[in-house]
Amino acid sequence: MLAAALVLVMLFSCEDEGYLTSTDAQLKFSADTVTFDTIFTSIGSTTRRFTVSNPYNEDVLISRIRLAGGDASSFRLNINGFESSELYEITLPAKDSIYIFVEVTIDPTGQNLPMVVQDSIEFTTNTNFQSIMLEAYGQDFKLIKSERIKTTTWTAEKPYLVYDYAYVDSLATLTIEPGTKIYFHKGAGMYVRGNVVAEGTFESPIIFRADRLEASYENIPDQWNGIVLYSGSHDNVFNFTTIKNANIGLQVGTIENEGYASVTLTNSKIENMAYAGVFALKSKIYAYNALISNCGFYAAALLVGGEYEFYHSTIANYWGNYGQAVRTTPSLVVSNVLVVENSNGEQVSYNGDLTKATFGNSIIYGNIGNELELGNNEENTFNYLFDHCIIQAPDTLNTSNTNHFINAMIGMEFDPRFVDPYDDYNFELDTLSAAKDVGTKKYSERFPVDLLNRSRTGEDGPDLGAYERIEK
Repeated sequence: MLAAALVLVMLFSCEDEGYLTSTDAQLKFSADTVTFDTIFTSIGSTTRRFTVSNPYNEDVLISRIRLAGGDASSFRLNINGFESSELYEITLPAKDSIYIFVEVTIDPTGQNLPMVVQDSIEFTTNTNFQSIMLEAYGQDFKLIKSERIKTTTWTAEKPYLVYDYAYVDSLATLTIEPGTKIYFHKGAGMYVRGNVVAEGTFESPIIFRADRLEASYENIPDQWNGIVLYSGSHDNVFNFTTIKNANIGLQVGTIENEGYASVTLTNSKIENMAYAGVFALKSKIYAYNALISNCGFYAAALLVGGEYEFYHSTIANYWGNYGQAVRTTPSLVVSNVLVVENSNGEQVSYNGDLTKATFGNSIIYGNIGNELELGNNEENTFNYLFDHCIIQAPDTLNTSNTNHFINAMIGMEFDPRFVDPYDDYNFELDTLSAAKDVGTKKYSERFPVDLLNRSRTGEDGPDLGAYERIEK
């Protein structure tokens, strides 16, 4: 009788508190598994969250929420504002929900393979047990933090993670092997006074990108500073490389230093920059099979003179997926002058001879009416040539001077019709593209395969730009 009385007291006590007592009570979750994309070991992750809901018309008392791995787990919890791996007696009001936030840090293992770390969150309600799975994939790495680099080689054995900066010292050469991946933390960059030789291959390209590897960060610009080649830095090579999601992808030359910088940019993609893809000052660039695309201001700005050659390249700007800012600047600027404002608010002009700016079998296009700006101070040399190029420009652009324009294609009828420049960043040519078969063979014979290693020599004429359309 005493035991029965105690049971009655307990039941009435629960009823007084208004909790649902059914052992069939089931919490509702917004996800059954919380998954983290590949993250770097020992660095930590972004935060994931999910909701725990009470679908009933009565309050529910959750007896315990517990991280199965406890304090030894790689995961960390914040349960409705409380940081803990285990909480007891959580009231969940009727038709209400709570948030649970999850973070993860994966310890280095010394292995050069992605690894999976798993755990679970356990919920006990009225003796009913439920759980949510947790999983994260981690990657070991080599940390470069505020480092002055002497002559050395970076290999593809493990990815490199750069914090603050990687500074290639004067007279030093940084050689980067095929397949190497270099990730940059927010605000980090690579600054080069010596030179960089990044020789990727079609099968094993070299990647320069930000260190946020979650899918939601895949195409977010301005996640790191970019690569700067100081004036005086020569013989730089970027072949089969991808540079993405920085502020300025590749700056070639610096206005405050004497001399010029030089780089060979081939079979490479520079895309999705907050300011510019290529920003060159009084320097030298030799490029072919280059895709420079989708930047907040300029895809390529070639300023204060210099020497530039771009063959079978696509310079295209369809910026517009980020925020409310509308781009008004052209995709390509070629100028022998740069005017800036100094610290006193005064206008300072920098001038230099543009000895060569040749664009052959190339596309300069985008989503505003004029994607080409030519800046001539009328004092310095200003030599440029667009030879067999599609150019997005007004009909008022005078292309009659054959010293500057040979078979320049301007107007709506010359739309290159890229496959998907906005969402998939796919700048291959559609089957109805005006860029098909209209190039001159003098360039395709020098560069017989495209960015995807496809032949340019098998049709009536080569296509313009970095990609050759091969009809099935």
